[in-house]
Amino acid sequence: MSTLKLILVDPKPDLCDAFREYFQSLPNVEIVKGIFEHLPVFDCMVSAANSFGLMDGGVDEAIINYFGIGLQDRVQQRILEDYLGEQPVGTSMIVETDHPEHPFIAHTPTMRVPLRIVGTDQVYLAMWAMLLEVRRHNLNAARPIRVIACPGLGTATGQVPSDLAAEQMALAYAHFLNPPARIDWAMATLRQARVHRAAGLDSSRGW
Repeated sequence: MSTLKLILVDPKPDLCDAFREYFQSLPNVEIVKGIFEHLPVFDCMVSAANSFGLMDGGVDEAIINYFGIGLQDRVQQRILEDYLGEQPVGTSMIVETDHPEHPFIAHTPTMRVPLRIVGTDQVYLAMWAMLLEVRRHNLNAARPIRVIACPGLGTATGQVPSDLAAEQMALAYAHFLNPPARIDWAMATLRQARVHRAAGLDSSRGW
């Protein structure tokens, strides 16, 4: 798969500062303080969603205002068909927008319904799921995704502090870029410890 570019776009200055700190050693990342509507180029916008495709608040509302209410209808129909009415946290699905320049969103729940998700690894799970779904899409897609626009995950309704959200997102991206050659308990234990620390559940955070 060709190299992906990740644009981290959010209007919150403290979150952009945290993105710069945690993504500084990772390649093909651009950080934009602003809103996705002003980005000139992206193939896929990440929808930091709820499990039911109710896109009437936060970034999701901005997505619908930009792409049209028909996108919510398509998202909800996919949730009904593919997930029997509830898309779990830890999954992502690529949905066409019908926009000629920005053809996809990645509908990626960070929570079942709007609620506080501090003290969980749900930001990591969402970022990981989104990257895997883009990879899966690109394996056979006639129109692959090359540029992903992604806001801060879990930082609005979820109330995850900027540094914790940025660290979980960066950790998922680092794992995506550097997959293990083999699986054993040492690898699994180390990954669990890193995710646990990035979620703020361990005083010795870092990775």
